[in-house]
Amino acid sequence: MYELLKKYISSRTQINDKEMDFICSNFKPLKTKRNEILVRYEEICQQYYFVNKGCIRLFTINKEGTETSRFFAFEGGFGTALPSFIDQQPAFEYLQTIEKSELLAISRTDFYQLVETMPQFALIYREILELGFITAQKRIYGFQGFDALEKVKWIITHQPHFLLRVSNKMAASYLGISPSTLSRIKSKL
Repeated sequence: MYELLKKYISSRTQINDKEMDFICSNFKPLKTKRNEILVRYEEICQQYYFVNKGCIRLFTINKEGTETSRFFAFEGGFGTALPSFIDQQPAFEYLQTIEKSELLAISRTDFYQLVETMPQFALIYREILELGFITAQKRIYGFQGFDALEKVKWIITHQPHFLLRVSNKMAASYLGISPSTLSRIKSKL
């Protein structure tokens, strides 16, 4: 259950077996159903998740009931409702598994204890934040001025597995296009 997490950590920092075991002991296995909500709107996020199997999605719902997907974490990735996790204010988004998933969950208290006491884990946290920021910036700025075809080509180039794993409705909301437009473009590629 911890092999993928260990591989993730050891690929990013030098760490001995005792330190690795200590980090892993702070993560608790969590099996979820498809479409299970991990964090609800206005709930304060208390967990950070590592995806062993499956996928989690961060999304919002506007006043008209339209969902907008903002982030996906697949196998080997971390995900949470980060603003709420950090500042302990209610989340303005939902965190959900979109597939039957196997996650490793770490509490906020344990997470920050590792960040404060283990330089290797602090480095990993910084890398997670930096990668998340860069990905978000590329998506935001890259999509400005892109037409629908360019957005789909961008996602195929930068996240090739994305369109194979995510429903057209969720993918379209992430790309900022309609599901019918996405279907039309995919049929031409």
